[in-house]
Amino acid sequence: MKLIIGLGNPGDKYERTRHNAGFWLLERFAAQTGTAMRKDAKFQALVGRHSPSGAWLLMPQTFMNASGRPVQMIASFFKIEPAEILVVHDELDFAPGVVKMKRGGGIAGHNGLRDISARLGSHDYWRMRIGVGHPGDRAAVIDYVLNKPSADDKALIDGAIERALEVLPAIVGGDTQAAMLKLHTPDKPAAKAPPKARPAPGVKAAEADKPPKEEPPPNTEPAPKVDPTPADPPAPKEDPPGEPAPKAEAATNPGALRTLFGKLLPTTQK
Repeated sequence: MKLIIGLGNPGDKYERTRHNAGFWLLERFAAQTGTAMRKDAKFQALVGRHSPSGAWLLMPQTFMNASGRPVQMIASFFKIEPAEILVVHDELDFAPGVVKMKRGGGIAGHNGLRDISARLGSHDYWRMRIGVGHPGDRAAVIDYVLNKPSADDKALIDGAIERALEVLPAIVGGDTQAAMLKLHTPDKPAAKAPPKARPAPGVKAAEADKPPKEEPPPNTEPAPKVDPTPADPPAPKEDPPGEPAPKAEAATNPGALRTLFGKLLPTTQK
């Protein structure tokens, strides 16, 4: 982009009116980038040069209905084509807080755009449209745009200008598609935190917030080791000491054997 134009009316009387939304954006962009805006009698406008990109910044000082004259002169002098021009202006068809960008199209009854299109002989320039809302009655439009927005509407318009300022570096760098994608993509809502569980009946809220008590670990004392080697068999039980067992004399003494049989058998007479 080689030329960025902010539309508005010069003078303190119109400084804070809705019709000067284009001036508001360009003034803030110049302040953020350190671009000095100087009055140039030849171009009948405030003119500055954006150093990083080399783009020209222009704020016509000919009142809104004659905005096309300064635009035509600077575009002709520097040989700038309509497709290399961005016009920033207020938009009745958008609510405060809305900002959109497009290339070409109609003028939607905007007197500044009407004069620019007539002077350039083309609608094929870029537009940055800052929503200011509509009064609801076409007969009230002139008074509406030449008056100050409410405090709430002004805050919404300022928010839209902030979003536009975020994409202007991409625009002056020539990446209009990336700028439009970012400008037209709504912000994702922040994720809601999960609701807290309600305490059970009879449990105080403070107690419910406390972490549960940790149970002591189960008894994990190791089982006693079993010796795999079998124990020695018990020694045989010894009889208590007493009289020694009688000796088997019958097997060794024939006389004793006869005596034994004599006792067992009855006596026979001879």
